[in-house]
Amino acid sequence: MIWGKAAALAACSMVAMSAPAAMAKDVVVHAGRMIDGTGAAAREKVSILIHDDRITAIQSGFVTPAGAEVIDLSAKTVLPGLIDTHDHITAGWHAGDPIRNAVTRSAYEDAIEATGFVRNTLLAGFTSVRDCGADTQVIVALKKSIDGAVIPGPRLWVAGTPLGPTGGHGDAVNGLRVEFADIPHISDNVIDSPEAARIAVRRLKREGADLIKIMPSGGVMSIGDDPKHQLMTDEEIKAVIDTAHSLGMKVAAHAHGKEAIDHTIALGVDSIEHGSYADAGSYKIFKQYGAYLVPTMLVGERVYQRAREHPEQLNPSTAEKALVIGPLLQKNLRDAYAAGVKIAFGTDTFGLSDHGENAQEFALMVRAGMPAMEAIKAATANAADLLGSADVGTLQAGRYADLIAVDGDPLADVRQLEKVGFVMKGGAVVKADGKPMI
Repeated sequence: MIWGKAAALAACSMVAMSAPAAMAKDVVVHAGRMIDGTGAAAREKVSILIHDDRITAIQSGFVTPAGAEVIDLSAKTVLPGLIDTHDHITAGWHAGDPIRNAVTRSAYEDAIEATGFVRNTLLAGFTSVRDCGADTQVIVALKKSIDGAVIPGPRLWVAGTPLGPTGGHGDAVNGLRVEFADIPHISDNVIDSPEAARIAVRRLKREGADLIKIMPSGGVMSIGDDPKHQLMTDEEIKAVIDTAHSLGMKVAAHAHGKEAIDHTIALGVDSIEHGSYADAGSYKIFKQYGAYLVPTMLVGERVYQRAREHPEQLNPSTAEKALVIGPLLQKNLRDAYAAGVKIAFGTDTFGLSDHGENAQEFALMVRAGMPAMEAIKAATANAADLLGSADVGTLQAGRYADLIAVDGDPLADVRQLEKVGFVMKGGAVVKADGKPMI
């Protein structure tokens, strides 16, 4: 019997998980301190009323409605479930030659590994994730398995396979012998014309993607391309954006170089991922068009460290580029925030930083000049706005009952968010007293 990737993922995942605790019909959370994610000042002694999977009300003081289960977080700081808007949640780190790994590992192995990655990410307090690039069948199957309660994990918004040009960031044939380009499906994400772009977007929509990821500039982890260069034409970029928007899909653009950043924003993209070489002129364009910057400093720091300490674990092209790009990401966020650009939280986690370590991005954001409250807002209200969701991101009536709690005050020490002891997703407790419930 031959199984598809989705069936294989579901089957292996059912064995791997235990069922979550039954969800109480009515719950009240007593929060000693509450940061609601909107950027408003923290409130003391608050009750969060929950019915099934939604917040119904937030009241001052500790109230206990008749028949409601009480969750006592009166000694904790309670926040919305966090959102990482740039993750690669099916990708792990595998030591050794990256080209050999790429041609010997299968999507089935990625799918099996990912069941652990999504669990770790949820237990770290990230109840929502925008995945910005993965095998489409695997990531869509993973999303469906989470939605169907087959495996535990965050809510997923998925891009599927990123789109880019021949020889660009995302072309799997880069650095390989030319005959690899003729292998069916190895380059089905390569677009070299507006017409190819439109077809690729429509295909991804049909296959279950929620958004589109494009690669208008070169990248760091790819072989041979230059992050400074714009590698997609304006016509190709516009075809992707217009087609995606006509289908109700947002577009995220991997862009390091200034030309790619400025052109892609002006063509209507929703977010720029990385943005390394942006400048004052770029920030004006960000603000003019309302685009978000997702700075992804955690991956920049990790790749920079790897390039300095273990360059043999990277291809030579990547090691060289990482030493330049890593420090630029910090400067870019500092300057972009000071200029008033909208910022959404994203880590670009794909194995160099372990799944579940996403919250380490917060300290980097604060170090780059963002106040802790603004960094938190980037991972809550701002992130939800970028997702286009009115269901997540803040603690308000009508939103999903996605919330976390930490012992200390993350406004005084943002690293408290690296030690989440309580996690609730959709009214169901998945972590309590620092212990997994799933």
